[in-house]
Amino acid sequence: MEPQALYDLSPALQMMLVGTVIALGPLAWVWLRNAKASTPRRLQALTVLTLFLTFDLVLFGAFTRLTDSGLGCPDWPGCYGNASPLGAAAEITHAQTTMPSGPVTHSKAWVEMVHRYLATAVGVLILTLTAGSWWARKRGLADIPVNPWWPTATLVWVCLQGAFGALTVTMKLFPAIVTLHLVGGLVLLALLCAQAVGYSRWGREHAALQLSPAVRRWVLAVFALLVLQIVLGGWVSTNYAVLACDTFPLCQNSWWPVMDFRQAFQIWRPLGQLQDGSYLGFAALTTIHYSHRLVAYVVLLALLALAWRLYRHPATRRQARWLAALTLLQFATGLSNVVLGWPLLAAVSHTGGAAALVVVMTWTVCAQRHARPSSRPRLPA
Repeated sequence: MEPQALYDLSPALQMMLVGTVIALGPLAWVWLRNAKASTPRRLQALTVLTLFLTFDLVLFGAFTRLTDSGLGCPDWPGCYGNASPLGAAAEITHAQTTMPSGPVTHSKAWVEMVHRYLATAVGVLILTLTAGSWWARKRGLADIPVNPWWPTATLVWVCLQGAFGALTVTMKLFPAIVTLHLVGGLVLLALLCAQAVGYSRWGREHAALQLSPAVRRWVLAVFALLVLQIVLGGWVSTNYAVLACDTFPLCQNSWWPVMDFRQAFQIWRPLGQLQDGSYLGFAALTTIHYSHRLVAYVVLLALLALAWRLYRHPATRRQARWLAALTLLQFATGLSNVVLGWPLLAAVSHTGGAAALVVVMTWTVCAQRHARPSSRPRLPA
């Protein structure tokens, strides 16, 4: 059998067609639910729905990674030059027969391709949102509360995210690329959340978050800590270092196990290897895991303290409750990953909790940013 090219754009149009067909469902739902609504109301509904589906896509991306399905189709954007694993059945069967426990199996190919279909559909929704925003601007609708450049930036970012998805496959799960792909998905969530907040706060004077400058600085500082922790968590997952420490709170029966920071944070290298081609040592995996755990203690306390400070303000009690609940969920799922041997449900939930925390923190920051009196008519709830 001839070697498979890493890039084969022949099924690209078919992939786009599949993504468009999937996106037609959410688009039809928004149209039918808001047939008599104003243009801003339709854009608001589409933004919120796209945010929800993007969150689902992040969860499914975690599922794809955690089931080792990232190379279920070893080329991009299709599967062995086909738009579906059905057309690649012979190639997948050959690869599975040659290596039954390898990266290419029929089930893993379907998981990987469903992830690509969903990602394409989200891209179509963001493209529609961008086109709708500029169309409304061209019609001279001055009451659009979100500048069209916001969805435009989101469209550019989702294209960049697609490029990282391609590199994830063609560079064979390069840890730095996979981590950037994960972080890119969370940035996409933040961009969509910022727009959803812009629509939801429009015309609601009572929605203003009257926070002191000290609290606002605290929110931004905790957000930065959370981003650092998510990057470290992505580095743990993409290097498969979760089980380097299988006890809590000790790691390998020690408060400070044997570690190798030089190897652990050598960023640009293949999976499981160093830049010189040698194998990544166990001490490096321990360092990756334990660094994430140590920073987690700081982030846990910071998030709970922030939740307490926000709860003291009536306008931010909803955000405070969400922050506290998600922080405790993250602690529970992170602990479950260690002591229960990395169960799939806990691992996917841990990624989902991180994504939800990004959304809530973005909600808190942007609600303050967009909170200003307005005489515009209030949108329907």
